[in-house]
Amino acid sequence: MSILRIALTPGEPAGIGPDLVIQIAQQALPVELIAIADPDLLKARAQTLRMPLEIDSYDPAQAPQPSKACHLKVLPVQLVTPSYCGKLNPANAQYVLDTLTCAAIGCGNKEFTALVTGPVHKGIINEAGFAFSGHTEFFAEFTKTPHVVMLLATNEMRVALVTTHLALRNVAEAITKPLLKKTLMVLHDGLKDYFSLAQPRIAVAGLNPHAGENGHIGREEIDVIIPVLEELREQGFSLQGPLAADTIFTRNQLLQTDAVLAMYHDQGLPTLKYSGFHQAVNVTLGLPFIRTSVDHGTALELAGTGIAEITSFMAAIRMAATIARRQEIAEA
Repeated sequence: MSILRIALTPGEPAGIGPDLVIQIAQQALPVELIAIADPDLLKARAQTLRMPLEIDSYDPAQAPQPSKACHLKVLPVQLVTPSYCGKLNPANAQYVLDTLTCAAIGCGNKEFTALVTGPVHKGIINEAGFAFSGHTEFFAEFTKTPHVVMLLATNEMRVALVTTHLALRNVAEAITKPLLKKTLMVLHDGLKDYFSLAQPRIAVAGLNPHAGENGHIGREEIDVIIPVLEELREQGFSLQGPLAADTIFTRNQLLQTDAVLAMYHDQGLPTLKYSGFHQAVNVTLGLPFIRTSVDHGTALELAGTGIAEITSFMAAIRMAATIARRQEIAEA
């Protein structure tokens, strides 16, 4: 099989993203990693971390080669202004967005097999005047993909979301029949395509406590969720629910489930992150390319210290490679 070429975006330059990329570059890997970043930033951070790092030129015309220890190929994107560990600067928001745009273009033209993204700081990007709610939404808009789904996965569970970075007061109104139906369809296809599940079993959480208790604690289950589940079951989907969110993550339930669909961000992700923080991988389903990411934030206080955990970033790289190989086999 050919060597996979995987793009990395370190994310917020003042955070731990550059540290993680440098730490990962300390080891040889069977895939070719291409960091889309400012090479001077990476050199300076490597010096701060006291880690050896050789920046190698990247030539897309050359065949991919396995990554060598202490070497890193870089597709250069220049910082707007120098960046310092732990100190956010809105002037560099454009740099962050430029790295994401460059990565999306490269994935779109098949230059890269997949993309793994480091953590960004949404607040500082918005402070700089850019409307930005997250990687998932950015790549969906850039690729003109009408609907994508955020899925986080560990070895023990997979959790997808109907709504993502949305204020809690707006969630109930946002959950409509068309949104829920499309989310379930993208999730179903993504589980088949990315995880080789022939008939994915999806457990769907209710929106309200106790899944509404037959309408006594809200009617969203009766008016929206149940009709959509019934319609898709008739089309052959394996769907359970709506289930009460306080019991949907019990061990017995998870043994019968390939993925849980939560209605909103903090309904589904606290349990997953409690059980597998630093092991989880964020996967965007529905995009025209493979994109995975870490399960944590920028951790500004850890930037430059050398103690940031690389496990989630490494898991994201491995998952991106695994998905790519599965697709190669399926296409063959």
